[in-house]
Amino acid sequence: MPGSGSVLAPAGPQAADIAAVTWVFFAVCGAVYVLVLGAVAVALARRRSGHDETPAAEARLTRVVTGASVVTAVVLAVLTWVSFRGERRVQALPQDDALEVTVLGRQWWWEFQYPGSRPTDFVSSPTELHIPVGRKVLLTTISRDVIHSFWVPSLHGKRDLVPGMPSKTWFQADHAGVYRGLCAEFCGHQHAHMAFAVVAEPPAQFEAWLRGQRQPAAAPSDADASRGHDVFMRGTCVMCHAVRGTDAGSRIGPDLTHVASRRTLASGTLPTTREQLTRWIADPQAIKPGVRMPPQPLGDADLAAVVAYLESLR
Repeated sequence: MPGSGSVLAPAGPQAADIAAVTWVFFAVCGAVYVLVLGAVAVALARRRSGHDETPAAEARLTRVVTGASVVTAVVLAVLTWVSFRGERRVQALPQDDALEVTVLGRQWWWEFQYPGSRPTDFVSSPTELHIPVGRKVLLTTISRDVIHSFWVPSLHGKRDLVPGMPSKTWFQADHAGVYRGLCAEFCGHQHAHMAFAVVAEPPAQFEAWLRGQRQPAAAPSDADASRGHDVFMRGTCVMCHAVRGTDAGSRIGPDLTHVASRRTLASGTLPTTREQLTRWIADPQAIKPGVRMPPQPLGDADLAAVVAYLESLR
């Protein structure tokens, strides 16, 4: 998976607004902390005397407390205004042409759907959200089971996904790169293993990726992949997974049409390699306990053939 990212290393306009608010709060709270420590130090160092009980001393103390209260109220008002202004800027939806993507949160993986003008243009991209650099991306977030929270620290703040309550937000990447995303709301046993990657690409490269994803799965090109295709189609895999251009059309699990082109498996848990793909198919519960995918009772030859077939799906 890509690096962890940081809210203080923004790569888009909304993340920059959030970072600005964060720095203001850090600066103000840091100054208040230093002033309070200074006042405590002065109070500890100062010896109490009989003059502290005089009316003049009490009047001076009243003025100090009143002044401190006024300053506190002003600081809180400023922080409230900064926070409110940042919130309005971050949450305002784009009015111009934006790329529309549907974000589906599930236990415990992410699916990103790209609608098209025709049914054949529909694209499902599990675990990887590809976006063009410099273009706003309008996200419709939906949960299929429990509350999740969509968070890409370098691009935007957290967005809760509440079952039955779709919501919209947006972000934009100003620089090409791969940004780490994660679920920021505890959602079950494998919450910590529910990551995804946001791949920001130049517009031409993104359009090429999208055209490629709209293509059906390539036909098996060798004997091993052909055997793997047959094992896949007559086994239990088709009950949960879709492979466009074949009879497999279930949407319970991730779409596998171009699975070999993705960086990771199991929502960022494993790299997409032959060894890890074999481990995952044979016994996913040993890697990600509680995941919905059961172990596959395949012999060594059939397992190797299925892996060869999936490796051909690019």
